[in-house]
Amino acid sequence: MLLLMTTGCSLLSQVGLLESEPQVVTPKQDELRPPRDGVITVAVYQFADRTGQRRHSERIASLSSAVTQGADAYLIQALQTVGRGSWFRVVERVGIDNLIKERQIIRQMREIHEGPGARPIAPLLFAGMIIDGGIIGYDTNIVTGGAGARAFGFGASTEYRADLVTINLRAVSVSTGEILVSVTVTKRIYSYMDRLGMLRFVEAGTVSMEGEIGSSANDSINLAIQLGIQSAVREMIEQGVNKGLWDFRN
Repeated sequence: MLLLMTTGCSLLSQVGLLESEPQVVTPKQDELRPPRDGVITVAVYQFADRTGQRRHSERIASLSSAVTQGADAYLIQALQTVGRGSWFRVVERVGIDNLIKERQIIRQMREIHEGPGARPIAPLLFAGMIIDGGIIGYDTNIVTGGAGARAFGFGASTEYRADLVTINLRAVSVSTGEILVSVTVTKRIYSYMDRLGMLRFVEAGTVSMEGEIGSSANDSINLAIQLGIQSAVREMIEQGVNKGLWDFRN
């Protein structure tokens, strides 16, 4: 009984530690006022995985990447939605090759059907600032542990693990090449597993009967990256206000 009580107290303290860990919260759209000087046109070329990490596996060598290779989609979405869409106008640069090819097709078709005096295609919108960066770190097993106890053939155990993803975001001036703002944020990713087992001997101890049931839960890595990028966008805006690069309206 003393062993069970000690193990239980240890487990509860670890669970309380996990629950008290601050989490990245999605920025509320109504918390940010619009910019004073109007919408800022920005370009996103890439938001690459710079970790080089492979998906964690204890038994085999995995060829899958630990983090998403399409994080630029999360960044574009965060820029378009922050402040109810009043802060940034994002121009297409990730698929710029396809965009240029399509514009060439339109120009050629107009020249063929309308002749030399064909109406020109509208010019591309250019950006005054480039939003760059990437996922620069993914550390596994930064916190591990567990607790368990068994008595009279019955027992239960819990194991937990925490990983850490690090994201960097930079705002670069197109006219000067100066890095205006650089932000680095981190987000923890938790995993835990519960097990319940039974071990009994029957027929005078010659035959054993054993059973086990369990469940596990893992934080979504993609959701953690999405929340980290949203937090970095908000932090970038606040740092820009502190540096006098832009300001809130009213």
